[in-house]
Amino acid sequence: MTQQERRIFLIRKLIDETPGYRGLRIPDDTAGQKSMLRALMNVRPPRPIGDDFLSVQDEYLQEEIAVRGVTDLDSLTPVEDGIYLWQGDITTLRCGAIVNAANSGMTGCYVPCHGCIDNVIHTYAGIQLRLACAELMNSQGHEEPAGQAKLTSAYNLPCRYILHTVGPIIRRNVSGQDQELLASCYRSCLALAKENKIESVAFCCISTGEFHFPNELAGRIAVQTVRQCRGDTKVIFNVFKDVDYQIYRKLLG
Repeated sequence: MTQQERRIFLIRKLIDETPGYRGLRIPDDTAGQKSMLRALMNVRPPRPIGDDFLSVQDEYLQEEIAVRGVTDLDSLTPVEDGIYLWQGDITTLRCGAIVNAANSGMTGCYVPCHGCIDNVIHTYAGIQLRLACAELMNSQGHEEPAGQAKLTSAYNLPCRYILHTVGPIIRRNVSGQDQELLASCYRSCLALAKENKIESVAFCCISTGEFHFPNELAGRIAVQTVRQCRGDTKVIFNVFKDVDYQIYRKLLG
């Protein structure tokens, strides 16, 4: 199959499994098809699907990631001992584990084509990730508290694992408890990485963006906590926005 054939196959499968979608028209253009496929994957609840879908989905996603380009940790230069700064798309980074800034439901972002990191990670990992997260949450029996961490496979991403953590949501002023919860996100991820012998972890800017934690304060907490707690684990501070790159560049000297 070509990428277009795979894409149309996946779209049709997702449309056919939901009666209310069966009147949807598949766009003729590549961009429209990609948006439709991503949207259908984003809103799909965590339920099993056939091996034929998963096989084609995995081939499709791995090819999409390859085209976007994979960055290997070994190609990066540390800014200080065991700590790296990298600006780019975290779903294209090959390392031990990447960190997902999740919500308390822990099964991903259900907003079609949303720009948050949770949505992007679930999109390119594949629908297996939502199923795995749902299984963890069903076993737990309650929403995920802020400051803790969960581990899953990364499925179609080039990293091996995903560490999911829920950061504090800032509604007004940042409290001392908010700062401690954010630091706890970093400590929990590093502890889980050590427990599972994961040698490298890439952190996104947890709680910034949709959760409204001030970027510079979040960066200071992240750097301080990692310096104190990383042990032998290599840490990559992954930033996407220029403003965050400048903040971490200054903090890391």
